[in-house]
Amino acid sequence: MAVYLNTNKNLENYKELYNEEYFVDKSKIISLINKKINTKSKYLCITRPRRFGKSSIANMLGAYYSKAVDSKDIFDNLDVSNCESYKENLNKYNVITISFTDVNNNCKNCDEYIDRIIQLLIQDLKEVFPNIKIKPNYAIWDILNELNEKFIFIFDEWDYIFNRNLYLEEQDKFLEFLMKLLKDKSYVALCYMTGILPIKKYSTGSALNMFDEYTFLKDRIFDEYFGFTSEEVISLCEKNDEIKFSELENWYNGYLTIKGKKIYNPRLVVKALQNKHCESYWTNTGAMDEVAEYLKYNTMEIREDVIEMVSGGEIDIIINEEFRAGQEAPKTKKEIYSAMIILGFLSYHDGYLKIPNKELMLEFEKALADESFGVVSEIIENSRKMLKATVSGDCETVVSLLHDINNSEIPILQYNDENSLSCVLTLAYLSARDTYRVEREEKSGKGYTDFSFHPIRKRDKAFIVELKKDEKVDIALAQIKEKEYVQKFKSENNEVLAVAICYDSKTKKHSCKIERIQ
Repeated sequence: MAVYLNTNKNLENYKELYNEEYFVDKSKIISLINKKINTKSKYLCITRPRRFGKSSIANMLGAYYSKAVDSKDIFDNLDVSNCESYKENLNKYNVITISFTDVNNNCKNCDEYIDRIIQLLIQDLKEVFPNIKIKPNYAIWDILNELNEKFIFIFDEWDYIFNRNLYLEEQDKFLEFLMKLLKDKSYVALCYMTGILPIKKYSTGSALNMFDEYTFLKDRIFDEYFGFTSEEVISLCEKNDEIKFSELENWYNGYLTIKGKKIYNPRLVVKALQNKHCESYWTNTGAMDEVAEYLKYNTMEIREDVIEMVSGGEIDIIINEEFRAGQEAPKTKKEIYSAMIILGFLSYHDGYLKIPNKELMLEFEKALADESFGVVSEIIENSRKMLKATVSGDCETVVSLLHDINNSEIPILQYNDENSLSCVLTLAYLSARDTYRVEREEKSGKGYTDFSFHPIRKRDKAFIVELKKDEKVDIALAQIKEKEYVQKFKSENNEVLAVAICYDSKTKKHSCKIERIQ
């Protein structure tokens, strides 16, 4: 049975996806790719973070193009069937599909790795073309050229050896192999290559400079085909009566295409819908351990930025250069951020950087709790005490903890405006995000609350925090009552805590008062 050439693996894999309850039709991308066949633009490299549907698209393309299968019954039911080029290209090509995650097989060096690919491909060619004659001195590209056939190449996880840091001194050999296999070869009708990392650049360019790259940071053409759009997620929610769109939005929203369109990680959305519960499905794979490692590369320079983002803020920064395959571990602030964007840990749009959603926010909190982050980890630990003190009405402990945060060595947390006061409060109640839906500037009653804490668990107490600088706590409490901030809570909570927190810029002291409102 063939391993790479004209296999039925793509079709079988895509059938499984097609049969899923929460299947989303992304087939229109085929009409865009059809335009690239047998043109100068036939080399495509599309890169995205993990779990963004890269392999699903690769399987779909293989199932559509391969002449070894009949996939008409599936594709006739998909959006692509209405496109002009649909029938012209359906099941018409020899397709070579390689998932580079499956190649390694304990190869000792890059030469063995490449040789394994070549030998398996030659084996396939002999099976599919039994009359093939291979001369002793022929390279794989010579053999393919002799056949006078057109091939579509589909390469999944092309950057496998770079992600796994394999063959560090020989990785360029792999790039050279791909170049010799593909560049300026008449037998290539199309090459679709996908992975996480953009192609490595040399000082003189790239060995694979024939590829048009469509990256997470800059793709304007295929952006909506990788990940789910808001409209697609809303449609999926209609099939599930236990999870609201607002929940999925809170947990998994936050990525934006370069054109400003919201994109959701598809694996996370589907897992949540299947399990009828939102949690960190991506992070449970262990991949998110990288967050802590990246933060440690340059702790001091990026610490304040990360604290700002964990507090719900955005960082104003221009990032043009992308972290690429074969690049050394990031060292500068922009290199670290670029890597984290490419890997999906941060969201970047229009010059602003942020933590995309609740799932990633929780992961950043875990990372910052590491002792290597010093005072930051202490603040996060104290946030648990802050929550406990608030719901129990212990104003003395609340004041003490706020005093400690304000006196930390982190400049951003030293009060100079209303925003820094809010930043302190966000960190002070960081652990509350585990059991509360926390909203800032939420419309309620006759105005907007500074902070609203909606309990996820029925037994927990709801509370509203009103912040004031150079005012009395009684004034802050009166505002909560007069503007009827509790109105939004009444349907779900018997009682709400009104929490007034004030800071006196002259005495440098906090004050706190907590009352129950029924």
